[in-house]
Amino acid sequence: MSDLLPEQLLRCCHKSCIVLLSTLLVINSHAATYHIDPARTNVRFAIAHFNNNLTSTGGFYNVTGQLQYDPDAQAGNILLIIPIKSLSTGNKSFNQKLTGQDFFDIAQFPLAYFESTKWYFIMDKASSEVTRVDGKLTLHGETHPITLTATKFDCYISAALKKSVCGGNFTTTIDRTKWNINKYTLLGMTKNLRLDIRVEAVRL
Repeated sequence: MSDLLPEQLLRCCHKSCIVLLSTLLVINSHAATYHIDPARTNVRFAIAHFNNNLTSTGGFYNVTGQLQYDPDAQAGNILLIIPIKSLSTGNKSFNQKLTGQDFFDIAQFPLAYFESTKWYFIMDKASSEVTRVDGKLTLHGETHPITLTATKFDCYISAALKKSVCGGNFTTTIDRTKWNINKYTLLGMTKNLRLDIRVEAVRL
């Protein structure tokens, strides 16, 4: 994918992002194209408190984007657009604190993005099982590489939609200070932020 993708997306409005990403994704002529289903795609997060005995959790919802996937060629491509305003912890005041200037800073950075750079599959060439996905996470004005471990990913024909659907679960742990989210680290709060990503996409 283009190295300019996060910067270009940061300047677009939410609806036009979908049009832009479809032109910037590297197109594999044999790969099927899927739209991310925002009702079934989310990014959950967890961070331990100072004593590591308690954990705060929440999630980002209404995630949009696009997936390209070719199991025969063992190739994939995905872009996720994550609206920071969708953050929910189950506590309104805590939501406001996390979306404020000290943490995710929704006013300055309303969207986050994940774009894949390489997909990995099980070594057995007869299998198309996804094992992990490398990519770039743009968050809080910073872009850094991360690796997602696939705990599940497969495709099937949805009886309700009468279309092919691909979905899976991925996990990673990032050092939040790399994205300049540093609040309370000097007081001993962990830098590690666990992300659990649930993706479901419907074929066009």
